[in-house]
Amino acid sequence: MNARHIPAVLAAALGLLALGAQAATPEESLNKAGCMACHAKDKKMVGPSFKDIAAKYKGQDVSAKLAEKVRKGGAGVFGPIPMPPNPVDKISDAELKAAIDYILKQ
Repeated sequence: MNARHIPAVLAAALGLLALGAQAATPEESLNKAGCMACHAKDKKMVGPSFKDIAAKYKGQDVSAKLAEKVRKGGAGVFGPIPMPPNPVDKISDAELKAAIDYILKQ
């Protein structure tokens, strides 16, 4: 690499660092997507608590299954009240994966 490429490389690296610094935490993603309107970390509301979800699926590899349920919506697993679908414009795939990982660790 010659010296004239260094400013461009540095600018790209700084841009990537800035994007990383703005990444939302799982809690922020859950709030932004509206999940906290029906769910709480440790108590049942309209939907199950995150602790209840984690307990139900403890030791199981269910991340893909839960992501599909969030995307499509559903009912019957924790009771009759349906969960509406949550499309990518509400919570990105990366945010959803991080949020599910967070929930399953409760």
